[in-house]
Amino acid sequence: MESMEPAPNWDVDAHREVVDAFADLDEDVVITVWGADWCPDTRNQLPEFAAALDAAGIEDDRIEQVEVDREKNGDGTEKYGIEFIPSIVVERDGEEIARFVEEEPVPAAVHLASQFGDVDAATY
Repeated sequence: MESMEPAPNWDVDAHREVVDAFADLDEDVVITVWGADWCPDTRNQLPEFAAALDAAGIEDDRIEQVEVDREKNGDGTEKYGIEFIPSIVVERDGEEIARFVEEEPVPAAVHLASQFGDVDAATY
């Protein structure tokens, strides 16, 4: 997805604890992203999320991108109960440790990092 191209002017320093939380994830953690470039929420959320992953050094082979159609059908949508996009699931050894769904009150990276790291989402 083009929406997973990292935002070029995302402020790493302003999000240092979020980047650190992602950087501290074990190598066995996999991140699955459901979205579509036709979706405004996907285009708004994913470039900054991708920038956070890039800044944290998360390798592309640990990120699965699933582009869905307009009915939000795509690989794994039924298994993971995906109804809204973007949706992001973070798993360790096949077990879900964090989830972001469409319009949380904070950016995707912040929301997820607050679930598995020492990040206080209220500060963002």
